[in-house]
Amino acid sequence: MTMHSSRQRSEFPTSQMTILAICRICEPIAFMSIFPYVYYMVQDFGIAKNESEISIFTGMITSAFTIAEFSAGVAWGKVSDQIGRKPVLITGLAGTALSMLIFGLAPNFQVALFARALGGLLNGNMGVLQTTVAEMITNKEHQPRAYTIMPFVWCLGSILGPILGGALARPVINYPSIFENGSIWARYPYFLPNLICTIIVIFGVTIGVLFLEETHSLKKHRRDPGLLAGKWILARCSSWKSKFLRSATEKDENKSETLPLLHEEQLSVNTCTPTEPSMAPHFDSNSRLPISKIFTRNIIINIACFGILAYHTMTLDSMMPIFLSYPKPHNQSSWKLPFKFSMGYGLSTKEIGMILSVQGIYSMLVTLCIFPTLVRRFGAMRLFRTVAICYPILYLSIPYFSLLPPSLSIFGIYFIAIWKCTFATLAFPSNAMMLTNMAPSLLSMGTINGVAASIASLSRALGPTVSGALISVGQSSGYSGLSWWCSAVISIAGALLSLMMKVNYDLQNVDEKIDPESGLDSNDTDG
Repeated sequence: MTMHSSRQRSEFPTSQMTILAICRICEPIAFMSIFPYVYYMVQDFGIAKNESEISIFTGMITSAFTIAEFSAGVAWGKVSDQIGRKPVLITGLAGTALSMLIFGLAPNFQVALFARALGGLLNGNMGVLQTTVAEMITNKEHQPRAYTIMPFVWCLGSILGPILGGALARPVINYPSIFENGSIWARYPYFLPNLICTIIVIFGVTIGVLFLEETHSLKKHRRDPGLLAGKWILARCSSWKSKFLRSATEKDENKSETLPLLHEEQLSVNTCTPTEPSMAPHFDSNSRLPISKIFTRNIIINIACFGILAYHTMTLDSMMPIFLSYPKPHNQSSWKLPFKFSMGYGLSTKEIGMILSVQGIYSMLVTLCIFPTLVRRFGAMRLFRTVAICYPILYLSIPYFSLLPPSLSIFGIYFIAIWKCTFATLAFPSNAMMLTNMAPSLLSMGTINGVAASIASLSRALGPTVSGALISVGQSSGYSGLSWWCSAVISIAGALLSLMMKVNYDLQNVDEKIDPESGLDSNDTDG
C-alpha cells in the first residue's frame, strides 16, 4: 500500500459529512415539529366526536407520511442507483418543504392528510441517506464515528423541532400582544411553525445543491452544475478574504501566506479523479448482483428486525404526546388495578414541546458519549440484541408511571423519556452498521437500503394507526395500558428475531480484525 493511499484510508470525510448533516437536520426539525400540537390541530378541525377519537385521527396524520414513504421507498432506492444519491436527497428535501407549507395552511383534516402523504411520497431520503453514509465511509474503523453523526443530527433536530412546534403553534393564543385576532395567524394557527420549518428546509436544499458531492461510484465523476457553482462561491469568498487581509495589513502577501478556505482533507476529496484507487475495499463495486445474492438470510432478518424496531419506537413516539395531552383522570371509582385504569397528564403544547426537546438533548449525549464506547466494547450485534431483549420491559412498565402521585409524575415522564431515548439511540445505529457490513456489493446498497426504508416506513405507518385505535379502545374501556402492552408483544417478536442473525462482522477489537491492506474482516462470512 502506498503512503498516499494509506493516508487517504485514515482520513475521515469531515467536510462532506458536515454538509450531509446540515441537509439531514432539516428533516427531523420538520417531522418532529408537529408532535406537540397535532392533537390540538385535530381537535380544532372538529372532525372527532369525542376525545378518544382524536387519537385515531392523530395517528392517521402521523401515518400518512410513512405510508406514502413506504409506497415510494424501493422506487427511490432504485432511482438513486440509476441517477445517483444527490438528486434523490435534494428532491426529498424539496418535497418536505412543499408538504410543510400545505400542512400549515390546511383548513381541514383532509388537506392535512394529503400534505403529509405528499411529503412521504416525495421523500426517499431515509434509505438513500444510509447508502450515502456507507459510500462515504471507506474505512471500517470510522464506522462507529460515522454512524453516530446522523443519529446525533436527528437528536439535534428533535430538540429544535418540538421547540418550534410547541412555541409557535397557536400564536394568537400564546402571544396575543404580537399576533392579532383576525389575522392569517388566527385563521391558520399552525402555519407559523410550518413556515419557519420550510425556510430551514430550503436552506438545507441550497447547501446540498451547492456543496454536497455525489457518492455513487459510477456517477460521482460526472459534471455537477450545482457543485461547480458552490466551488465558484467558495473561490469568490476566498478571494474577498485575501483582499481583506491584504488591506488590513497594508502590505502585499504571498499566496502561500493566505489561509486556505478548504482543509487538506477537503481538497483530497474534491480533487479526486477516476484514476485514483478505490476506497471501498470490503465491497465489490464493479458488478451488479442478482436479487438472490443481494438479499441474503442475514440481510432479510436484519431488515425484519429494523421494521419491528421502527414499528414499536414510532408507536412510542406517537403515543407519548397523546397521553401527555389527555386530561388527567378524575373518576377512579371504576379502576381495577393492576390492569384497569386510565392515563392522562393534561400538559400544554409548550410543556410537551419542552419534554420532547429535553429527550433530544439527552439522546445527543448518548449518541456522542455512550454509543461509540459500547459498540466498540460489545460489538453492534450484541448491543442490538441486548436492547431488543430489554425493550418489552419498557413497554410493560410505562402505563404504571401514570399512577405516581402528582408531585412525582413529571419525574416519571422524564424517566420514561431517558429510558426510551437510551434504547433507541443504541438500537438504530447498531442495526445500520450491521446492514452496511452485510451488504455484498456497493452498487446494491441503494436497493438494500431502499427496501429497508420501505419496510420501516410501512411499520411507522402502521404503528400510529394501530396504536391510535388501541388508545381509543383502551381509553373508552378503561384499559389505558392496552396499546403499551401490545407494543411489548411486538417488541418480544423483534427480540426473538434478533437472536436468529448470524455474526458476519461485529465491530469489536477492530484494530485486530481488519486486514490493513484489504480492510476486510478476517472472520467475514456470507451468512
